Amino acid sequence: MAHLIEQMAYMDQTPWHGLGNRLGPKQPLEVWAQQAGMSWYIKESPVHFMAESIGSMASIHSFPKQKVLYRSDTKAALSVVSQRYKIVQPAEVLEFYRDLTEYSGFELETAGVLKGGRKFWALAKTDQSMALKGNDLVNGYLLLATSCDGTLATTATPTTIRVVCNNTLTIALNGEARAIKVPHSTRFEPQVVKQQLGVAVSQWDEFMYRMRYLAERKVKSSEAINYFEHVLCDPQLENAGPASNNERALKKVQSLYDGQGRGAQLDSARGTAWGLLSAITEYVDHEKRARSTEHRLDSAWFGQGASIKQRALEAVLQLVV
Repeated sequence: MAHLIEQMAYMDQTPWHGLGNRLGPKQPLEVWAQQAGMSWYIKESPVHFMAESIGSMASIHSFPKQKVLYRSDTKAALSVVSQRYKIVQPAEVLEFYRDLTEYSGFELETAGVLKGGRKFWALAKTDQSMALKGNDLVNGYLLLATSCDGTLATTATPTTIRVVCNNTLTIALNGEARAIKVPHSTRFEPQVVKQQLGVAVSQWDEFMYRMRYLAERKVKSSEAINYFEHVLCDPQLENAGPASNNERALKKVQSLYDGQGRGAQLDSARGTAWGLLSAITEYVDHEKRARSTEHRLDSAWFGQGASIKQRALEAVLQLVV
């Protein structure tokens, strides 16, 4: 089976998805581009098609409202988009972090290419960190990702990673993720996005304040069951799947919550609302059925898995209202 990941790189410890080329700290962006498979660029070409003519010869026509995007290195086609589509290059995603890594204490940790180049991202650790009771450490990150096939706007997402298990969670408050999205009908302006992100990043303290409450909130067994059913078994969920899949998922998250999960025995997680949320994020990031690790990563950050985690966050915050 072809891998979704074309190539990727990571710094220091192996990331939760366990994939990529390892780099040392403080590597130049140019090295990141090469090792992460992001040293190519997106080119465009008019759309042409061949049609039968009245005689024996076929004729070639153009379709001026759309264009083909393709890779500069392999010449492989990436997508067909409208002429209004604004391209964001792989190099632009890495370049977004240049001043953040040089002057603001950020450090790139992973970057890579998915789906043959149709989606690419970079993830950097910020200087934000907080420990819940029992020394349960949670670090702040910034994920920038985009696509060239219309499946993902250029999106800057403040994200947390729980160190003990590498679980990822998008920062969200009041039911709204603090992501900045730039549609491909609009030109990507990095400095504008960074200004907007200033507000989102400043809400780290408020978000972690709520996570502290989750770590203090004791949960009854009946509440845990109801919570997991609400998050995983709602028939209105997109791609909810058959009941057998839901049953397997319920058993798995319950076992993670009951002590089998990484960090489940910490004071912050054992029998608490934080433990409920951590069981869901660990399930999505590490245990949820997927065709490959690459598919699981794509889902956990950009697809159904990300939606499940946000639903889990919204539901668990209701326990501490």
